[in-house]
Amino acid sequence: MKDFFKYTLATMTGVILTSVIVFFISAAVFISLISFADDQDVEVKDGSVLQLNLNYPIFDRTPKNTTPMILGDMVNPVGLNEILESIHKAEKDDRIEGIFLNISNVAAGSATITEIRDALKEFKDSGKFIYAYSELYSQKAYYLATVADKVFLNPIGMVDFKGLNAQIMFYKNLLEKTDIEVQILRPDGNKYKSAVEPFFMEKMSEANREQTGKYITAIWETYLDEISVARGLSKDQLNEFADNLTGMDAKRALDAKLVDELAYLDQVYDAIDEATGKEKDGKITAINLAKYRNAEFDDDEPFAKEKIAVIYATGNIVDGDADENTIGSVNFAKAIRKARLDDKIKAVVLRVNSPGGSVMASDVILREMRLLKEEKPVIASYGDVAASGGYYISCFADKIVAMPNTITGSIGVFGMFPNFEGLLKEKIGITTDNVSTNENAGFPNAFRPLNAFEEAELKRNVTDTYFNFTSLVAEGRGMEREAVDAIGQGRVWAGTDAIEIGLIDEFGGLERAIEIAAEEAGLENYRLRTLPDIKDPIEQFMEFITGEQTKNALKSTMGPYYQYLESLKSIEEMKGIQARLPYEIHID
Repeated sequence: MKDFFKYTLATMTGVILTSVIVFFISAAVFISLISFADDQDVEVKDGSVLQLNLNYPIFDRTPKNTTPMILGDMVNPVGLNEILESIHKAEKDDRIEGIFLNISNVAAGSATITEIRDALKEFKDSGKFIYAYSELYSQKAYYLATVADKVFLNPIGMVDFKGLNAQIMFYKNLLEKTDIEVQILRPDGNKYKSAVEPFFMEKMSEANREQTGKYITAIWETYLDEISVARGLSKDQLNEFADNLTGMDAKRALDAKLVDELAYLDQVYDAIDEATGKEKDGKITAINLAKYRNAEFDDDEPFAKEKIAVIYATGNIVDGDADENTIGSVNFAKAIRKARLDDKIKAVVLRVNSPGGSVMASDVILREMRLLKEEKPVIASYGDVAASGGYYISCFADKIVAMPNTITGSIGVFGMFPNFEGLLKEKIGITTDNVSTNENAGFPNAFRPLNAFEEAELKRNVTDTYFNFTSLVAEGRGMEREAVDAIGQGRVWAGTDAIEIGLIDEFGGLERAIEIAAEEAGLENYRLRTLPDIKDPIEQFMEFITGEQTKNALKSTMGPYYQYLESLKSIEEMKGIQARLPYEIHID
């Protein structure tokens, strides 16, 4: 009997190990096949239209083939870099007659959408057409769609055009109910550094309400400026339509000239066939973005040996190593060093899309940026948000380029220290005690409040950090520290205001920043090198099965409420002094 159990157990163990090995080998082969398929030639038929859906989160650069594509909805997201490249390629490609925007909810920030919209304007100026269609235009989708020659809306659809709203979640009452105290430390004068307000207030401070109102109004004005020109409507008319929710009814939207025509998708297909000179047959000759980005197109440009590096700084800034959607001080500093030491890289564009994070990590990265600047031209390109730590790491760039609706600034710092004594003692019944060799050996202690000495030391620390932050910005931007302090204090600015106060130099997107870098380096012919390097699909697959699927499942289950879980999780990741935007603000 003992042998029976021994052999049975051995057999079961062998089967399990074999299954695991087969699973991983199969996954690796599957990923390789997809990668191989991605490299195959793509046929673009004459008379085609490039179809853009964009109903997925748009990152600054295209990820490699990822496991969500394999195990999920089979959508391979295309990043902003290849969206712009594809639009410009289509502009010159004689096989492409026009672009079809079949969009509903564009999951991207305002600055990203504006960059895409600007590229579409150039495409349209070439003489090719753009048609847009949706059953329900979100506000961002409508802003993008207004670049089109014709804006079609489903006869029972709607245009969600209502103005911008910024909403913040406050945790004060929750913390009181659980007897958790959050001890806040801000330098004197940092009244706009509102990232800490949700932990000790129930609503916005007047300073935060003022700054939030100012920058969302500035972003809304950029929407109105573009839509007004595109639709031939005054800004007063557009505000009236927003206030009255005119777009909620398709007929009213048509009467108000928010759209050009009410039509079903098959009727839009007929219109596209007519525009391309194709016989109407209920379908269009279209190629989607994911395929077209790999299509060959000979523009007769010679191969270039010299390069411009685009370094993507995306996500929160954290100490140590990180993934492609987080800026880790270790791997990011390594990427900057790689660009500095590569003789073929003649200039660098730092693409920033970050609300900030760890001051220590930001300073490590800034050191590498300063060394880089001594060797080559460095241009900063700001995406949707480049604030606080995101501004910190880029303030020494030779030139800063941003969009009018970029969120930037937030030059300020804070510290937060939780006290769980009340939760443990009053709610759970746990107490703590300790013995120390020195007076402050137990500092910091999350199970008691800060004493006067500890609080004073921490306050001095954050005050010194803020002084250093403003001094660095002053040096990098060629300003007086007092002038930086006046526009700092944690205040958030939209690009339209940031250019007036000297925080940015020029309006433009990533492509404009690359043009400037080429000019500074004296390059006419060059190719792009992107950094940090993206992990290969097998590495991503391993990360996915060890945790990423849980995150995706939560996103799917919680829907729009997942953002609040992420906000709470970010609290756990805050270590040391933070230079961070109040990024839990959600603008709709």
